[in-house]
Amino acid sequence: MIRYSKLENKPRIFKSLTGLTPPAFLELLEKFIYAYEESERKREEKRKTPRRRQRGGGRKATIGTMADKLLFILFYFRFYPTQEALGFFFGFGQPQANEWVHRLTQVLNTALGYDQQLPARHPADVEQILAECPGLEFIIDGTERPIQRPKNQKRQKEYYSGKKKRHTVKNIVISEKSSGKVKALGSTCEGKKHDKLAADEEQYRFPEGSNIWKDTGFQGYEPPNTTTHQPRKKPKGGELTQEEKDQNRKISQERIYVEHSIGGVKVFRIIRDIFRNHKPHYDDLVMETACGLHNLRVDYRYAA
Repeated sequence: MIRYSKLENKPRIFKSLTGLTPPAFLELLEKFIYAYEESERKREEKRKTPRRRQRGGGRKATIGTMADKLLFILFYFRFYPTQEALGFFFGFGQPQANEWVHRLTQVLNTALGYDQQLPARHPADVEQILAECPGLEFIIDGTERPIQRPKNQKRQKEYYSGKKKRHTVKNIVISEKSSGKVKALGSTCEGKKHDKLAADEEQYRFPEGSNIWKDTGFQGYEPPNTTTHQPRKKPKGGELTQEEKDQNRKISQERIYVEHSIGGVKVFRIIRDIFRNHKPHYDDLVMETACGLHNLRVDYRYAA
């Protein structure tokens, strides 16, 4: 069975299994413990009948320590196994694995919020967070994640992405050019929706004087009081000049940073693989959480 006590002195294997270095794990663990206690307190408040015994009574939990609980949910995000396999790795059955997955995902998300690693989601928060970034240089892009083919015919059409040739969900991502951190994340929407339309619906407000790099999927997206940089499309029946090609190359060299950021988020296979969970809004929760984990990884990029 996978346990923290077996991995804490094996940093390379630890990072491979969780996506985090041991120092990053320990920093997150402090916030995770606090978030878990808050979660348990709220569960107690919702109880309709009083407890007959104190918390901790009964048989000993299979993943009893907080470090093992954090390891459990990070392993799930990192490899996205089936719940039957996940339970096997940690010593219990699929029903228990399912319960722990959904309980601990919210705890992990809350812990990352306490650590100020989560991306901003609301327009006012986005503007405030972006204003704190030195240089005011940002890269905006859309990223798609594969999902299982919906059974409903209408939903099949809504979620079918002509670009990816499969059913997907989409998020708009805004990353800081200098750090590579994901600073803002749009709502999870259907894969068919165009990047510019998705960005317009988010109603983002950028700090005055911001420089924004975008691709041709955001043609016409011009936030006020900003300077945007976009590759020039080849005219129909014509060719780009050498100067225009050179300019496109420079813009691509700047935009590669957002691809690195999205790639860092997709280190966690729950974002990269076909999404199988059907709990409402869980697809949005895991994307936000994975962005927070990526931001934490950036802070410890050079840690041993």
